[in-house]
Amino acid sequence: MRASRLVSLLLLLQVRGRMTARELADALEVSVRTVYRDVEALGAAGVPVYGEAGHDGGYRLLDGYRTRLTGLTAAEAESLFLAGMPSVAADLGLGAAVSAAQLKLMAALPAESRAHAMRISECFHLDAPPWYGDTDRTDRLDAVADAVWTRHRTRIRYLRWAEPHEIDRTVDPYGLVLKAGHWYLVAGHEDGIRTYRVSRITDLTVLAESFTRPVGFDLSAYWRGHVERFHAGRHRDEATLRVSPRALERIPHVLEPAVARAARGTAGEPDADGRVRITVPIESVEQALADFLRLGADVEVLGPPALRERMTEAVEALAALYRR
Repeated sequence: MRASRLVSLLLLLQVRGRMTARELADALEVSVRTVYRDVEALGAAGVPVYGEAGHDGGYRLLDGYRTRLTGLTAAEAESLFLAGMPSVAADLGLGAAVSAAQLKLMAALPAESRAHAMRISECFHLDAPPWYGDTDRTDRLDAVADAVWTRHRTRIRYLRWAEPHEIDRTVDPYGLVLKAGHWYLVAGHEDGIRTYRVSRITDLTVLAESFTRPVGFDLSAYWRGHVERFHAGRHRDEATLRVSPRALERIPHVLEPAVARAARGTAGEPDADGRVRITVPIESVEQALADFLRLGADVEVLGPPALRERMTEAVEALAALYRR
């Protein structure tokens, strides 16, 4: 562990130039006292590192000195695809490997390219979870990821919406997908490839038996098809609405994109009250009720009858509540 830390300290000084003991301690997640000891160890090993006193002081390497210790370990190389997503790497237990890989890459670049890369990293940041959505608790994500990396068959207990709610399955874990702050396991089963939300895995055992991924399986392509099938099967009905101009403006901001697109595409000519008739897809009567209530009096449901009836009941209940 200490040898790895000494290499990281050396590469930090090579990439960033002068750094204070506190900056090094923060970057390496150690104490300042540990940094002092590590700098002394580097000096004793013949590395030309020296300290400068004063307000603008710190540690730096002798001008022109460059180490060649920039080879990537296997874990660091595997983590490169997560280099722009530090929180994702941390979830998978690869946070330290990502940091080390980035540092080694930066140290290996020429000075001009290094400055450009650092400028890019300072100007762009990826934050995957949605604004108002909570991320899942993924207590078993490390174990799931380990099964994916090592390709070991896994027995899971899974909590689902359909009956029976809790099921036991033995699966081949092909890959992990992060979608809007939620982790999903894509796995092979005797019934075909299935998708499991990691937060709903209540128990997990990685078996000694290994498996072979299907030839030609592409995780990205599978997921694109899965998302398309999800959306195609979700909107099973449609509703006809009479909406105000204000509602047309608000729909893209309060309802999902598929509804907004349909609203724009089906809007007819305004009637005498300035309202227009639109036809939009809905998932269910209850879901549509919740969605359209967000638009208040700016929307009138014309059909289907079951949705208009539920909307009438909800509005009457609200009116009775506020007339007390």
